Amino acid sequence: MQVSPQPTYSESPLQLLLFVDERPSARSQVSEIRHYFKQLQADYPFQLQIINVSEQPYLVEHFKLVATPALVKIHPSPQQVLSGSNLDAQIKNWWFRWQQSVEAYLRVEQLPQILDQDYNINLAPSPIRSVSDSAELIKLTDEIFRLKREQEKLTEQLQFKDRVIAMLAHDLRNPLTAVSIALETLEANLVPQANKVSRLKPELAAHLFRQARSQAKNIDRMILGLLQVARGTSAQLHIEPAKLDINALCQEVLSHQCDRASAKLQTLETDLPSDLPYVYADSERLRQVLSNLLDNAIKYTPENGNIRLSVLHRTSQKAQVSICDTGPGIPPADCDRIFEERVRLKRDKIHEGYGIGLSLCQRIIHAHYGQIWVDSPPTGGSCFHFTVPIYPT
Repeated sequence: MQVSPQPTYSESPLQLLLFVDERPSARSQVSEIRHYFKQLQADYPFQLQIINVSEQPYLVEHFKLVATPALVKIHPSPQQVLSGSNLDAQIKNWWFRWQQSVEAYLRVEQLPQILDQDYNINLAPSPIRSVSDSAELIKLTDEIFRLKREQEKLTEQLQFKDRVIAMLAHDLRNPLTAVSIALETLEANLVPQANKVSRLKPELAAHLFRQARSQAKNIDRMILGLLQVARGTSAQLHIEPAKLDINALCQEVLSHQCDRASAKLQTLETDLPSDLPYVYADSERLRQVLSNLLDNAIKYTPENGNIRLSVLHRTSQKAQVSICDTGPGIPPADCDRIFEERVRLKRDKIHEGYGIGLSLCQRIIHAHYGQIWVDSPPTGGSCFHFTVPIYPT
């Protein structure tokens, strides 16, 4: 039985990286370390590569070095990093143990050749990586990691755009329905049919025209937002906050929803104090939140039910908007889950929807650094609350 000889210096399994910098204070220490390595080299083979941190910073990042000079043992495993003002003392302390780990590694490396000669078992030996190969592999590994992070970021952006497009498509249904109802009513009552006289009063016809025009503008704004999302590269929802009269916005949204509530004989109540301060919010985005929450309240509240919209000035920094109904309520176990994307309760399957409206509301409110939540009061039904910041004075 023959055993392969000890590896030469050029293929030594003990591979070290010495990281140095150009500081004058570190030169004497580095000089002592290099002198010590020259003495060791006569008795024990090893590979040492000296790396200037300013020339190869990616290696500093890879090994997460916090100080220089630093010595990194990259082979045999496990990897080890030594650094500090007493680096030469640490090397002397670890050198014997490193020799032992190398000898253990060599015995494992010689095993395939021994088995091949004694038992005719052909096992390919593991090649010893050189220091330069190790450094190049580290650089390639970091590059692969960077590319994977970029891929994950691009995938996240594409998924975000898909979600927002789906949400905006969902929100377009409400104003489109309102426009269709207004136009169909006008057409049925204003177009002469078989000598029938129009049954619409001029005031009601003017109201329907205003409603159709207002909802058409809402659709135009939503499409503009959709185009902005398509052009954007950030996964953050874009908002443009400004000084906003929240009372006026609530009244406007209620005026667009009152016909649907009246059709179900529902009562719309409000508690909008006249002394409410202005809020700092994006009017279009906040309109989306109010419209979604009121739309859900009307949808899930039975006929002859009650819906209440109130605004409270809770603190000097926040205003709270609440929309309460007398519908079936939300089970406590689902109060957080309903804000997740495409989540719908089993009991709601009979109603139209895609489970994305509340998810959009949460994104919008979080973009305003506010909170949104739901609770079911003891009297029944559900109350959705959200907060928005007060406009600074």
